[in-house]
Amino acid sequence: MNSYLNFLKLSEIINSKFSGMEIDSTAVKLLEMIAVSYSSEKALNVTEAMHLSSIGSQATLHRKINDLREHGLISLVHEGKNRRTKYLVPSAKANKHFDQLSKVMGKALQTATT
Repeated sequence: MNSYLNFLKLSEIINSKFSGMEIDSTAVKLLEMIAVSYSSEKALNVTEAMHLSSIGSQATLHRKINDLREHGLISLVHEGKNRRTKYLVPSAKANKHFDQLSKVMGKALQTATT
């Protein structure tokens, strides 16, 4: 089986945890973008996240930021003395989710090579 398709199949179990949280695919995509930016040491601020038009409208993104925050998947933090700019940071709960996906990816790749 194709490695990527195997990964999708295995990751469905992990992603199904979001189904009872009212976290839809738009919110998951936003969470992924937040995590990638944060891991690149360039955390997105709220304004930057709301301009990710490839994911959704500003109103939708604002709603999804609130959903992610309410479900404990992101935090809003200040850096330095500037208290007006809030940065989006993945929570320990989100990092655990990404760790689980990483393990599934490794398993999918391992299965493909054997």
